[in-house]
Amino acid sequence: MSTAAQKVVRRFWQVMASNDFHAASLCLTQDFCLHWPQSGEMVEGRENFAALNTAYPANGLWAFDLRRIVGDGDQIVTEVGISDGVTCATALTFHTVRGDLIALQREFWPDPFDAPEWRAKWVRRPGG
Repeated sequence: MSTAAQKVVRRFWQVMASNDFHAASLCLTQDFCLHWPQSGEMVEGRENFAALNTAYPANGLWAFDLRRIVGDGDQIVTEVGISDGVTCATALTFHTVRGDLIALQREFWPDPFDAPEWRAKWVRRPGG
């Protein structure tokens, strides 16, 4: 069963899929903050969010695949596959919902890497 906060976050990803990032920013509070811990950056305000995403270099329209959504209360976590047709990435986003808007996102972009051979006898590689 989907909570009210999960519905807010689902709506955000649905609007992001339209590639209208100004419309997506309306899912955010005026004082919204997006924190990217890996690069040490923060995007403050819905206007900056819309401008940054609109200017982001892309090979085509962005597609967003909501793979998983979990959480309770005002704390929601999503795993989303993101692609512009050439680049494929995964975003793990921790959302804080205030009312019917997202107030805070803490987002991680994990890069894939080759598994080390030394542990091959203890693991299975799906699809391999």
